Amino acid sequence: MPHVARAAPHFLENTNRYVSAFAQLDGVRLSLISEDPEGGLPPNLRERVAGHYRVRSVGDPRQLAVAIAALSKGVGPVDRLTGALEQLQLPMAEARQLADVPGMRPDIARRFRDKDLMKEVLRARGVPVARSQLVTSMLELRGFIDAVGLPIIIKPQAGVGSKGTHRIESQDDLDALTKAGLAPTPQRPLQAEQFIRAREFTCETVSIHGKAVWRSGTRYFPSPLEVLENPWVQYCVMLPREIESPWTDFADINGRALEALFGDSPQVTGTALTHMEWFLEDGPRLYVSEVGARPPGVQIMPLMSLAHDVDMIRAWAELISFDRFTPPTRQWAAGSAFFRGQGAGSRVVEVRGVTQAIAKAGDALVELRAPKVGMPRSSGYEGEGTALVKHATTEGVKQALLALIENIQVTYG
Repeated sequence: MPHVARAAPHFLENTNRYVSAFAQLDGVRLSLISEDPEGGLPPNLRERVAGHYRVRSVGDPRQLAVAIAALSKGVGPVDRLTGALEQLQLPMAEARQLADVPGMRPDIARRFRDKDLMKEVLRARGVPVARSQLVTSMLELRGFIDAVGLPIIIKPQAGVGSKGTHRIESQDDLDALTKAGLAPTPQRPLQAEQFIRAREFTCETVSIHGKAVWRSGTRYFPSPLEVLENPWVQYCVMLPREIESPWTDFADINGRALEALFGDSPQVTGTALTHMEWFLEDGPRLYVSEVGARPPGVQIMPLMSLAHDVDMIRAWAELISFDRFTPPTRQWAAGSAFFRGQGAGSRVVEVRGVTQAIAKAGDALVELRAPKVGMPRSSGYEGEGTALVKHATTEGVKQALLALIENIQVTYG
């Protein structure tokens, strides 16, 4: 019976969904490592957890290693250490090495977390990626611009999603970067990347011991960068009913990219659900953008669950616990909408069009968490509300998503 230790800072709603998925697996002993006390768990989950160890920071690999030692003594040897957050992937890999727990090691985790190293590894294996360079000064940044031209993208070396990403199109943008205190330094380098004008997609891949056994994919409307640059944009993510081009065209590149990143010991490191973002440029040319060795965000896990009639969080828990996955068949199209407001205020002061949106989305609407008057303005790019839709056709999902984002209007004040 495998003993799985799951690391999570706090027992939030989404965290508890993942805890529940592991807790309900037959033949798994589940322990938790968190910054919250055990009492923060809902009672129905608390009774299913074999062990709990509280740390000051789950991002500290030494504290994780101490927790593993304590849980191994109190519950039994830890066979897996896992967590869904992007920023925990490297600390968990370092803790596995310190505590001698099977799974991804730091050298592999860095390939997924360090965006510059990732591009270097992919480029060396002939995987198509945008031109990029790690810059530590404005002089190096200007040199990169001289080489590739404007516009370019700059982003943190080990970012989370699209946070901290900026488009540089002019000298004014460079000046603004310096004035905002965001210029690259040796202590805080930035990845500078050629800007590719293209449509942006994702590829979610289940790999067992380094071999891809199942793929799914979505498309962003509009791109994450446009969403960051335009805080008022209400955006969507769509998972189509059909498994066809361009997603099928990307399968070979996806496979080669993962082989490069998992390295020469996939039997040890290569069991994962990965989230790969990629570009389709006119030509057509396909490029890998970024890869995360963890479950995707922006509601893609619920979308995969809806489209394939399966609980993907539970399927991921089974994958991590047993190196086992049953590939589901796609039955539906699915989509998610994100509601964000207009105005400069710090709270939601008006929400319009909810009733009309519900009526127009019709039976395709699965879940609606509409923004509420009085809510604080979200600090993240997912906004103050979300919706999930499901339909037998891709066009049906498109129309339902349009009905939602065209009718629901949010105002800040």
